[in-house]
Amino acid sequence: MTADLATLDGRLAAVRAAIGAACVQAGRDPAEVTLLPVSKTFEAQVVREAVGLGLRRFGENKVQEIQAKSVALAAEALDWVVIGHLQTNKAKPVAAIASEVQSLDRLDLAVALDRALQAQGRGIDVLIQLKTSREESKFGLDPDGLLAFLDQMSAFSSLRVRGLMTLAEASEDEEVVRGCFRTLYQWRNRARDAGFSVERLSMGMSGDFALAISEGSTEVRIGSAIFGARNAKP
Repeated sequence: MTADLATLDGRLAAVRAAIGAACVQAGRDPAEVTLLPVSKTFEAQVVREAVGLGLRRFGENKVQEIQAKSVALAAEALDWVVIGHLQTNKAKPVAAIASEVQSLDRLDLAVALDRALQAQGRGIDVLIQLKTSREESKFGLDPDGLLAFLDQMSAFSSLRVRGLMTLAEASEDEEVVRGCFRTLYQWRNRARDAGFSVERLSMGMSGDFALAISEGSTEVRIGSAIFGARNAKP
């Protein structure tokens, strides 16, 4: 039966089927790959509809959006995941609301988040974002600094490092995109060999998640393929 791509449940079913097919193509168990729905720019009512389909965890770029949606959907007790670049002055609201940050990329942000979380009496999972593309517009830690950064992270008891995240280069060349994902996979393995527990690899979005899965992704961040055409502004 063909999924109805005009509806949220139809698009969600199609995405799940495509993830499963990509896993089979890569010789992987579909259970190894988690879906993170990215609800950035979509209204709280759209998220509420997604909750009705069984989704409980949502990726967001902007702290202001998380704040607004967490209030509108407070009764749902959802998990909000920060996937966008964070300024240190946003650490306090993130510490109060987010269950996870996937865009930790520098020491001053770790300091600010840990301080705010300690004040809240909370701890959260974090992924370290590596810059694997050549684009100046993309953020992330230089991969060569990963092992030293992981050493420094032991000082922050409220930040539980679970893995790595990246954004692939926006390129029509499939090998360029694959190279970004392969770099993250290789650095994950180097970190594990050095004794760090960094199992998760968050990589792949609506346009490239099949490539990411073939290169070892354990979590794909999917927005427009689930929620439809995105508005320019929330």
